[in-house]
Amino acid sequence: MTLYQSPDTILTLEQVAPGPLSIRAKALVFVDPASRHLHTELERLAATPLAVLIQGETGTGKELLARQLHSASQRPGPFVAINCGALSKGRAEEELFGTQLQALPSGRTGWYGAANGGTLYLDEIGDLPRALQAKLLTALQTHEIRPVGTGHYTPVDVRLIASSSFDLARAVQAGTFNAHLHEYLTDGLLPVPPLRLRVADILPLAEYFLAIHAQRLELPLPAFDEGAASRLQAHRWPGNIRELEQVVHLALLTSQNGLISEQDLHLV
Repeated sequence: MTLYQSPDTILTLEQVAPGPLSIRAKALVFVDPASRHLHTELERLAATPLAVLIQGETGTGKELLARQLHSASQRPGPFVAINCGALSKGRAEEELFGTQLQALPSGRTGWYGAANGGTLYLDEIGDLPRALQAKLLTALQTHEIRPVGTGHYTPVDVRLIASSSFDLARAVQAGTFNAHLHEYLTDGLLPVPPLRLRVADILPLAEYFLAIHAQRLELPLPAFDEGAASRLQAHRWPGNIRELEQVVHLALLTSQNGLISEQDLHLV
């Protein structure tokens, strides 16, 4: 079973970020009506200066969308991606906004300053320490930062794209996320439907992953039989695109006679 994939309906990691990266979902397609609407919203937001909040389950392609937003915005500066959960405990402010006290991997202007002229992507912004959330909002509104240990402010031109795998409104209600920062971000809200709600995207994605892994492993390219295709579309995909790629990769290695059957998918 072979599906035609038009170049304008697929977005791959290689298109927006050449080179090896730690990214969960390595491709998106825009075939399903829900994903076509997502693509329309992405293009609309890319043309604005708004901060963007990409909200969707793990593995739905949020960082890939963020990189495409940056690329489509034509901002000349870099795309700087930070996982908020990986910021050092006790030194998060220095890493984000810089310091004159000592050298850090993020440099004297921090990750925020490193994105000057470009885009700062904060993955899982809900994990940003509560004390830093207000400082982030101030930097976004004033377009300047003050590195830790200094008394002067540095002008910066940064567009923020943030992501969250859960509804930040619930964190606001719980008092763990800054309500004003949430309001600032929701002007550019970009909800990403889970893969199970984008059924028409499943087979084109599966065929894409099958082709790239077959090429990488120098294996003949098999096809999905009707049973496998139906099973792929019926699965709930709790791990979304990342899970789909893993399933297809395993099926490629275990299939025989040029066909991938439902049994080769090993789905429970």
